[in-house]
Amino acid sequence: MTEQLKIGFIGTGVMGKSIVKHLLKAGHEVSVYTRTKEKAEELLTLGARWVSKPSEAASSVQYLFTMVGYPHDVEEVYFGEEGIFSIENKGLTVIDLTTSTPTLAKKIDNRAKELEMQSLDAPVSGGDIGAQLGKLSIMCGGERETFDSSLPVLKLFGETILHEGTAGAGQHTKMCNQITIASNMIGVCEALTYGKKAGLELEQVLRAISTGAAGSWSLSNLAPRMIKGDLEPGFFIKHFVKDMKIALEETERMNLTLPGLELAKSLYDQLISDGYEDKGTQALIKLYE
Repeated sequence: MTEQLKIGFIGTGVMGKSIVKHLLKAGHEVSVYTRTKEKAEELLTLGARWVSKPSEAASSVQYLFTMVGYPHDVEEVYFGEEGIFSIENKGLTVIDLTTSTPTLAKKIDNRAKELEMQSLDAPVSGGDIGAQLGKLSIMCGGERETFDSSLPVLKLFGETILHEGTAGAGQHTKMCNQITIASNMIGVCEALTYGKKAGLELEQVLRAISTGAAGSWSLSNLAPRMIKGDLEPGFFIKHFVKDMKIALEETERMNLTLPGLELAKSLYDQLISDGYEDKGTQALIKLYE
């Protein structure tokens, strides 16, 4: 992109920080806000500008990204007293990268339209590695015109970027993603447990099965961490459980039963009870050791 844009970014955690780096590297002017300023210090040294509240991040910018922890955080950032929607900035495009609820995505979209703004719900997949490499998968819900106009910016940190439908469709697609991962993580852990018990070299097992029919992102990227005992996020267990809870709430509304998802959530709930909520999702292997 040759045009320099003014971009706001709220939430500079494990993935948000890497995304902001891509925006800065592309030459854009980026204002950042996070509840703990220390988490943004590295970005400030790279040229980002610090703002003290969400409404300030939304002022005088063309795009505003949000990537926070939970739906209640999203609600506060957008609708709070000092939130994004407390200011007037007609033409602003707000893009929520958080994995949140389809209902909240629709609420944000409705309010944005009332304020003559545009919005996308655009949850991502690919973890810390995908964010660092700028190769995230981005699932977008909202107006097609908004998606098309936002695509050049999204391409700065995303590789597979798809328009899934109207507001909320991005979040529903992310639920499909998380449901797939939930059961797959059980399979990865059980394969490693079986291989270890059989006396196999686990690295060699991964070389054999990762490129075959069993291949998956989790097998290629998280199984090696399991073998090394590296439990650091990546993607926090507490956030994965939040996602599974959203998915199960949606299945209730749809009158669906997904036993694999229910089992996975129960296992991760056990990990949280054991004190692993701030570890990466690969810590599921601890239940098998």
